[in-house]
Amino acid sequence: MTAIACSVIAISTISAAIPMENAQAQSSSSFESYLQQVRQKALQDGVRAETLDQVLPGLTYNPRVIELDQSQPGGSPSSAIPPFAPYQKRHITSERIANGKAAYSRLMAKLIDVERETGVPGPIIMAIYGKETNYGSYTGNFDIPRSLATLAYEGRRRALFEGELLAVLKLIDQGVPQSALKGSWAGAMGKPQFLPSVYLRLAKDGSGDGYADIWGSEYDAVASIANYFVNSGWRRGEPWGIPVNVPSGLDRATIASQITPTRCPRVFNRHSQWKSMAEWRTLGVLPATGKSLDANVMATLLEPDGAGNRAYLLTGNYRVILDYNCSNFYGLAVGLLADEIRS
Repeated sequence: MTAIACSVIAISTISAAIPMENAQAQSSSSFESYLQQVRQKALQDGVRAETLDQVLPGLTYNPRVIELDQSQPGGSPSSAIPPFAPYQKRHITSERIANGKAAYSRLMAKLIDVERETGVPGPIIMAIYGKETNYGSYTGNFDIPRSLATLAYEGRRRALFEGELLAVLKLIDQGVPQSALKGSWAGAMGKPQFLPSVYLRLAKDGSGDGYADIWGSEYDAVASIANYFVNSGWRRGEPWGIPVNVPSGLDRATIASQITPTRCPRVFNRHSQWKSMAEWRTLGVLPATGKSLDANVMATLLEPDGAGNRAYLLTGNYRVILDYNCSNFYGLAVGLLADEIRS
C-alpha cells in the first residue's frame, strides 16, 4: 500500500469519526467567516453597513449551486466541436419562432423607438430575449445573493463570483429589492439574464419610471439589451451576416486568418480573414438567399459544419452578439432566429 493510499484512508477514518453535525457546523462557521471578509470589502466599496447587516446574516451555503457549477462541460480546447445543424434544429424551433413573432408584435412600438435611438434592430433584441429566457417565460428561481456567495466561497472562480457578489450588494444598497433578485444558479438575472456587474453598468429604464426593472418590465429588458449591444460596438444598419454558398474549389489555406485571437480562441480560430463582400464575390462565395451585403462591408467566413455544408459570412455585428455569449453556435442561432422573426 502506498503512502498516499494510507493517508487517504487515515483522512477518511478521521472524517467518519466526526459527527455530521460538527462537520456542518465547521462548514457553516467557515462560510460565515468568509462573508465577514466580503463585508469589509463591501464597506471599502461604499456599501452601507445597514445594507450588509440586512443581507449577509441571512445568506447560507447552497450545495446545489456547486453541483450545477461542477457539472458544466469543461470546454477543453482538445475536445471535438459538435456539428451545428442539430443545435440549430433544437434551438430554432417553430414554437420559438412563433413566440418570437408574437413578442415582436406585442413590443413593436417600443422596439421601433429603441432601434431609432440605438440602431439595434428589434428582431435581434427579440432573438436574445428568446434565447436567454424564452421571451421571459423562465428567468430562474435561484436566490442571487445566496448563489453568488456560495460560488465565491467555494473558490474555484473566486475573482469572478466575489466581484459579482459585491456588485449585487451594491445593487441592493442602491434600492433594488432583495426579493426581486432571482435568476440562474450562476447569478444571471431577469429577462435579459444580466450579471449584477452588467446591470450596474448597462441596465436601462425603458418605461420612464426611473427604475431599470429587468425582472418585471419588458420595456426595461428591451432597452437594456439594446444598451448592451451599443456598448459592445453595434454598427447601425449593418446585418449580422448572411448564409452563403462556397465553391468546391475554394483554397481555404489562402483565406485562413493570420491573427492570434486574444479572447475566445476556440471561437475565433474558426473564422477566416476579413474580406469585403466584393472580394468574397470574386472568390465565388455568393449569398445563398436573396439577402446580401453591401460590396464594402467586411466579413469573415465561417463553415460551422465544415466544407460542403452551410456557410456564413459574418460582420462586425456578429462579434457584438458574441459579446453576449462567446459561442459560434449561440451567435449563429441568435442571427438566424432574428431573421425568422423578421420574416
